[in-house]
Amino acid sequence: MLLPQAKESKVNENLSNKMALGKSIKMYLTIFVATTCIYMVLYQYHMSRQPLATNELVKPPLYIITPTYRRPEQLAELTRLGYTLKHVLNLLWLVIEDANKTNPLVAHTLDRIGVPYEYLVAPMPEQYKLTKRAKPRGVSNRNRGLDYLRANATEGVLYFADDDNTYDVNIFEQMRYTKKVSMWPVGLVTKTGVSSPIIREGKLDGYYDGWIGGRKYPVDMAGFAVSVKFLHERPHAKMPFKPGYEEDGFLRSLAPLQNNEIELLADECREILTWHTQTKKNPAALPFNQTRYGNTNLAFIEKLLVRP
Repeated sequence: MLLPQAKESKVNENLSNKMALGKSIKMYLTIFVATTCIYMVLYQYHMSRQPLATNELVKPPLYIITPTYRRPEQLAELTRLGYTLKHVLNLLWLVIEDANKTNPLVAHTLDRIGVPYEYLVAPMPEQYKLTKRAKPRGVSNRNRGLDYLRANATEGVLYFADDDNTYDVNIFEQMRYTKKVSMWPVGLVTKTGVSSPIIREGKLDGYYDGWIGGRKYPVDMAGFAVSVKFLHERPHAKMPFKPGYEEDGFLRSLAPLQNNEIELLADECREILTWHTQTKKNPAALPFNQTRYGNTNLAFIEKLLVRP
């Protein structure tokens, strides 16, 4: 039987052991946490020093050249195309207006969409504006885009994307790796309903289009992409001011270009991923009645209406 003093000593000893054990556990936990933190820092530093894996490399840049001009549908069509392009990585949108100066409404729309862009102007030469025949629309815009790329880009792929077309985002990822020139079908073109390369036994064997017109390359503007490097190797390549022959003239100017060098996208041209939809033309908005609506929200909306 323990004496009271012995009992008290035993209790104190047990308490001291528990306190020591608690301190040991706390110390080990502190060491574990500190060691884990140090390990994570070292691991992150190590990973930051490693080269990126192949599938993590930055994708080749895309340069989307979009001609535009002042009309009631302009902002709506730029908005639709812009939010499609927003799903595409490493892209620069070259929006080029047929005008003598930029339009604040267009600049505001591009800022709001948030796609990286350059907003430029390239008016149609006066000699073509005055003609009573078909006008070569969008040619000065596209050639201005080519000039920009020659001055500012060394790699990547260029594509002429009109703002009134419809695009499946998959086509942008496919065209991104074009080595020289790539092609694919475009829906809703002429009476045939589609403009497309003809593929026979895996090889390009001509073109299917509602209007051949003696063209070597009877394709739609939305149906081909070109390597920027390939463009640089052809410093005189440009689009002609010849209505109906813009695509053909530009592709001819990329010579020499053999059929077997043209890459066939969209599952070897068995899919349609771009459409020449075109928006219904709308009349200009009626004049705004300042007296009747000047103190309402319509005064703000009126400023957003694009009139020719």
